[in-house]
Amino acid sequence: MEKKIYKAQQKNVSQSPQKLRLVADVVRGKDVERADNILRFLNKKGAGIVLKCLRSAVANAKDKDGVDDSKLYISSITVDEAPTLKRVRFESRAKVATINKRRSNLNIELSIKQ
Repeated sequence: MEKKIYKAQQKNVSQSPQKLRLVADVVRGKDVERADNILRFLNKKGAGIVLKCLRSAVANAKDKDGVDDSKLYISSITVDEAPTLKRVRFESRAKVATINKRRSNLNIELSIKQ
């Protein structure tokens, strides 16, 4: 039997990939119900972003095949770099400092437990 994979992605998230990876590492490989509980009580901005994407992936699984979320687990979660917004701030002595506002792309893949 072919292994079913259900995906969700969120692009251009306004948080740096390094900070979002800290949250992604916490729930990687966990089942969906446990990951949902962890993310709801995790005190980080990225937890809400990952939670929203996780719930989207679960909804995709229910819509496609009617899979119960107790049978799903996170098989893959990746955080990639999106285009950086470059901003400037003026400093003393006619200097200009650049500010890089980093952004992320989040990909989640769910699979059915065997």
